[in-house]
Amino acid sequence: MSQRDAEPADDDADAAWAEPFAAERDDGVQHSLFGEILDWMLAPLLLLWPMSIAITYLVAKAIANQPFDHALEDSVTVLAQQVREVDGKLVKRLPGSARDMLRADDVDSVYFLILGRRGEYVDGDRDLAPPLDEDRFRSGRVLFRNDSMHGTPIRVAFTYLDLADAGSDEPRRALVQVAETLDKRAHLANEIIKGVILPQFIILPIVLALVWFALARGLSPLAQLQERIRARAPDDLSPIEPGQVPEEISPLVGSLNDMLARLSLSIEMQKRFIADAAHQMKTPLAGMRMQSELALRQTDQREIHRSLQQLAKSSEAATRLVNQLLALARAENQPQAGAPFERVELNALARDAVRDWVPASFKLRIDLGFEEADGPAGIAGNAIMLRELLSNLIDNALRYTPAGGSVTVRVRRDGAAGRALLEVEDTGPGIAAAERGRVFERFYRILGSNADGSGLGLAIVREIAQQHGADVEVLSNPRGRPPTWPGCLFRLGFAPQGEDAPADTESKHG
Repeated sequence: MSQRDAEPADDDADAAWAEPFAAERDDGVQHSLFGEILDWMLAPLLLLWPMSIAITYLVAKAIANQPFDHALEDSVTVLAQQVREVDGKLVKRLPGSARDMLRADDVDSVYFLILGRRGEYVDGDRDLAPPLDEDRFRSGRVLFRNDSMHGTPIRVAFTYLDLADAGSDEPRRALVQVAETLDKRAHLANEIIKGVILPQFIILPIVLALVWFALARGLSPLAQLQERIRARAPDDLSPIEPGQVPEEISPLVGSLNDMLARLSLSIEMQKRFIADAAHQMKTPLAGMRMQSELALRQTDQREIHRSLQQLAKSSEAATRLVNQLLALARAENQPQAGAPFERVELNALARDAVRDWVPASFKLRIDLGFEEADGPAGIAGNAIMLRELLSNLIDNALRYTPAGGSVTVRVRRDGAAGRALLEVEDTGPGIAAAERGRVFERFYRILGSNADGSGLGLAIVREIAQQHGADVEVLSNPRGRPPTWPGCLFRLGFAPQGEDAPADTESKHG
């Protein structure tokens, strides 16, 4: 197998290893948690390692300089002790054997120079330059400087000797200096570096392997948690036991359990909703099927016409149920859609909604009226959803109000709280106090009610009201006709938007 063929297999193996620790960045690019932690651990280590080598080399050079400087200092001291002035002339008492010992290590790497009181040459290597600005150096002390000779760096130790002369005030000093190349120092520093660095080349791979192993072992609970979740049945939404994971993962498991609980509740509500919807759809569909079969068997035109009328009625009920199911789905999904609220004027919205229902009220012989607030009544909301809310309230009121009754839509301002109020009142049979908390449930119908309906209208009202932060109250109509037709009053309170309106003034429109 070629190297090109082998590379995808290696990539697959790395991906399989990193899969339990995979996460997603904010930019949408998936990355490995294992690799992320490994990078943050190894990057400083690999960055500091060259720095430690450089620092070790500098320290090694400083350590290597010390013994060689001490040797140079001893050589200068010994050589200076052999220099004397006799009869005004500088002489040295350096025998040949001592001179050979001075250069015993390496003739080409050790140099010396002796100069008289006026800088005249006495002995040594003439190419070894004297120090500059010699007046600033004290006599009797061994000093060091770095210089070069024949293009080669050298280390020089030198000292000045005071020469006694009773007949002259002129300072008389002789210079003695010994120098050597830096080869032996560099060699010693390299040996020290080798002794320190070579073990690190052995230790570093071991450290990397231990880091890899420790990180993999530390993250293994995540892989185990992933395996336990994958092994679950598709419908198993039971919470994960927090005691089976390390303490650091407990907050993650807690958040996951909260999400599972919400998901379980959502699925349960959806199942119940679908079951209720299917049950409610059975009645109009069964009626449509029965009436269509009956019409097919009839030969009398009047009976066929009657069956078609019932079929149309059942079709209308099914259409209304489907439309309300869609409206409820839109209302529930509105927060997820993220549509921003805008300023909505309740007066204009309610007036348009009432105008749409006037033909239906004429057909039912019900007086549909509208009373607007004297002044603006703006709120923050979604105009389409608020129109759906008000249409369901008007539809509900018209269905339960008998012929000759009245339904009134009213917009006003609550002077005390500054809220905008939307009210729909009717003169129907009303809602008992014990039933008012349940009429907003899906498909709930009050027993004994003969009005057509699906039981979804008020559920839609509650959903839209909650999204707009509105309070919904169900009250008795103060203008009702008890005890037969006490009527009902639905009141929604919205937080106001815009400038405050003046006090309420109501006007009736037929």
